[in-house]
This record gives sequence, structure tokens and C-alpha cells, in this order.
Amino acid sequence: MKSLLAGCTISGAALALSLLASTAARADEISIVTGLVGNDLGLLQEQLKSFEDKTGHTVKVVSLPPSSSDQFSQYRLWLAAGNPDIDVYRTDVVWAPQLADQFIDLTPYTEDVIDEYFPSTIRSQTVDGKLVALPWYATIPGLYYRTDLLEKYGKDVPKTWDEMTTTAREIMDAERADGNASMWGFLFQGAPYEGLTCDGLEWLVSSGGGNIVEADGEISVNNPNAAAALERAKSWIGTISPPGTLSYKEEDTRGIWQLGNAVFMRNWPYAYALGEQDDSAIKGKFDVAPLPAGENGESAATLGGFNLAVSKYSEHPDAAVELVKYLTSPEAQKYRVMYNSNAPTAVALYEDPEVQAKQPFALRWEDSLETAVSRPSNVTKSKYNEVSSLFWTAAYNTLSGNGSAQDNLEELELKLYQLRGNGW
Repeated sequence: MKSLLAGCTISGAALALSLLASTAARADEISIVTGLVGNDLGLLQEQLKSFEDKTGHTVKVVSLPPSSSDQFSQYRLWLAAGNPDIDVYRTDVVWAPQLADQFIDLTPYTEDVIDEYFPSTIRSQTVDGKLVALPWYATIPGLYYRTDLLEKYGKDVPKTWDEMTTTAREIMDAERADGNASMWGFLFQGAPYEGLTCDGLEWLVSSGGGNIVEADGEISVNNPNAAAALERAKSWIGTISPPGTLSYKEEDTRGIWQLGNAVFMRNWPYAYALGEQDDSAIKGKFDVAPLPAGENGESAATLGGFNLAVSKYSEHPDAAVELVKYLTSPEAQKYRVMYNSNAPTAVALYEDPEVQAKQPFALRWEDSLETAVSRPSNVTKSKYNEVSSLFWTAAYNTLSGNGSAQDNLEELELKLYQLRGNGW
């Protein structure tokens, strides 16, 4: 863990000294709750050990399933009950408007560090002037592709969804004819949960189908372009995508991909570092490109990422704030990005030569942090979770053959109008 502070282009001495000074007289036991995928737990535990050594505090990790939908449900139960046992919450980028009242305002604690982060990541966590959480890391999905298979069959990286569909089918069929019966063309997240909202939003926006609910509050999801985008995705099930896609989340797709059994995969940046590990069947055989464009010629990638917030019911808010500032600091983010491929939210790390040398992939998304598609959480506010659930249900019904996309979107539109009532 010496590398956490030593060798950084940004000096961590001031941070370490301030932490030591502020906790010299008192040590607290605090907790952090988080969902975990890949090597998240190991990295977090290493960083918490460093924090404990420097501050005298002890930190307990409460882990939840990787599904953000499941995490959100549990968070709401704990917060509604005023649970003091959880001090720090790892939050999804879309939860700030829904949970703002349950977390302390970090504004007065972060005046000395606020300029270290991308403005877009701070804006996403600011509700009515209140800084609900500090950005920990960002995620922008991409199209993972097998470089060896595209080269073998003389194919270019697809630029559109239609090109991807054709290429995936051709290579999948050829590989199966050559004896690889387990090969699939395209993997994506098709289970009925928040991940399908992300995938579906990308299909819609890239095809000119709108943003489900627009920034001005207009419900726009029921339109021909959106229906066509969902019907195209439906056509993948059982042809280029496994029938099991209807239950797949991120780790399900990564598992198949990392065994070498797919041509393309839509997934978040964390899968890159894991795919390059020594035990990976595809190490050195893949790369990532922007997601394909639809009929309007645009690629759309959903803004993802996680943040750290302090519960207003915490009995140790000062120590909790210290932990949040520590884990989201450029120094701690640097350690994390050196061993993971998620994009940092600290601006300076994109110019750090050590990060550029070891994790160039994680830095590809600097421009995308300002242009990525946002889910309509800011406009729908406390009703976002219901909006998302209604959308992913309509998308799932379409993918599974339960009604046409047009019928499902018409029903979705009616339900959204009922949910909106007189306003969001």
C-alpha cells in the first residue's frame, strides 16, 4: 500500500497529515456499505487498511449483491428506519435526487477539494444546492470485441448496431462450424433490473428514440424509433445472444466473455482489467470501442459510476466524512485505477504519467464523462426508481416476446403519465 501515497504526481502528504491530526484524540468504528463486482472487495480492503493505519479508526465493510436495484431497495429500508449502523453508503450516480434528504450535505467539508473533480460528476451529485455525495469513480460502457476473431475473418469493428448484428452472426456461425459450439455473437444485460434500463436507453438514444423522459419533463418514450430499437434487440435473443440473456447481469456476461465464448459484449470498464488477467482465456485478444450507433448516426453510452455519501443517522459523521474524502481523493483514486480499469473522477489523474503507462484504457473516457447519456433521474427526482422499473419491465417484456415493442411502449407511456400526475 506504500504506492497509495508514494510516487504519486499529486502529493498525498497534506492529506495524510490532516487525517492524522484530526483523529489523534479520538478513534471511531465506522461502516461502509457497497455492492461489489470483480476485484472490488480486495482493493477496498487494502485501502481501508491504509486509512485505519493513518487515522486510528476502524472500518467495517457491509457487502450487498452486485445488482444496483437490490442495493437501492435495501438502502431505502435502512434509511427510512433511521439505521445508525451504516455510516457511509456507496451510491449509484442516479440516486442523488431520491436519497438527498437522507444524507448530510458535504458542501462545507469539501471546499478545499471540490475543484479536483470533473464538474459533471459534481453536478450529478448536487440536489438543490446540496452536495449529496463525492464522486468515487465513473463508468462508461463500451463494445468489447475479439481482435483475434475480427482479424481472422477480415472484419472491421462495427460502427452501427446493424453492422454489429451482421458481423456477430457471421463470425459466430463460422466458429460453430469450426467446432466451437459454445460461441455466441453478442452478450448484453437483459435481466429486468437497472442494467437493462442502461442498455435500453443506449438503444433508444442512438436510434433517435429519445431519453424516456426528456429534460423538460416530456414523456417521449412512445415513438416509432424507440419501438424499432427494442424490436432489433429482441431479434438478438436466441440468434446472436444466448436465450439466458433474459436473466443476465454484468457478471453473467463477463463470465461467458472471459471464457472466450463471445465475439462482442456490452459491459462497463471494470471488465477490461479482469479480461487481461493471467487466468483469462482472452488475455491480449480483445479491445473496446464506443458502442455502435443507430439510424441517427450517433453512439450513446449511459453515464454510470459510484459515489460515497454519509448517512445523516451516522453516530460518527466526522470520521465518516474523513473516510469519504480519503477514498475519493486523487491519491486513493490513483491506487484504485492502477489495479482496476474504472475511470477516475479526479481531473489530474488523466495527466498522471504512471496511470497513463499502466492503465491507458481507464483514461480513454475523459471526453465521454462530459458527453455520456444521463438517465432521467434529475427530472423525475424521487420517482426515478419507479420510472426505471416501468421502463425495464416494458423492455424485458419485449425481449421475452410478451407483447410487441409498440404495445409495450404505449402501455408504458400511460403508466408514466399516471405516475407523473401533476408533475415530477
